[in-house]
Amino acid sequence: MTAQVPKTVLITGAAKRIGRALSLDLARNGYDVALHCHHSRKDAESLAEEIRGFGRRACVISADLASEEDTHRIVREAQAALGPIAVLINNASTFEYDDIQSATRESWDLHMEANLRAPFVLSQEFAKRLPDDVKGLIVNIIDQRVWNLNPHFVTYTLSKAGLWTLTQTLALALAPKIRVNAIGPGPALPSSRQTQDIFDQQCEKTPLKVGTNPQEICDAVRFFLAAPAITGQMLALDGGQHLDWAPSGNNDKPIE
Repeated sequence: MTAQVPKTVLITGAAKRIGRALSLDLARNGYDVALHCHHSRKDAESLAEEIRGFGRRACVISADLASEEDTHRIVREAQAALGPIAVLINNASTFEYDDIQSATRESWDLHMEANLRAPFVLSQEFAKRLPDDVKGLIVNIIDQRVWNLNPHFVTYTLSKAGLWTLTQTLALALAPKIRVNAIGPGPALPSSRQTQDIFDQQCEKTPLKVGTNPQEICDAVRFFLAAPAITGQMLALDGGQHLDWAPSGNNDKPIE
């Protein structure tokens, strides 16, 4: 008999955007949700109330993923509030522009701590605290660009490429008890640097001439939950963007 994954989930960066969509979708599907946030405590508390309105439990954990001490306590506090956490979604991400000329130690640390070190520490804590009789799942929200390299957002890209390698490494290290998979979104929501028109143009440039959306990402997470034979995989939800080709020398800075 296939072991079931208990319906308790910890989501980082849960208060807004994709994290909020994941939190609501899983709550509607019977999950109790631990909501991690940093500066968005008010939004997270409002989201927790919305989840409780579905008859599910929710808790809010404020923590800075650039702080080792903060990161280490997140799983412990989630477990104290909701019981054993069986699903970890590493969704929180820092996404700032730099390139090989402008990258600094500060931009390196900014991306590496939040996008790679924090998921590593959270995965360690998650695995350590998962009960012996429980099967677990980790889903890392990465980026299609790890399969479609370009010279932009260089330290961000390196951090996400590291997270993709970590996904595969953990899939081996934690099997058979914990499965580890990833989602590689393409354009899903306009960034703070984009107008709606620029975002629409970005979607139009993909091979399928569409981006993804938060609901499709939610559907992909539930697919991983329902597919016990899948581990070490990344599903690119990107309109085929990871297959795209750019002429040599096309180094114009994108607005993303």
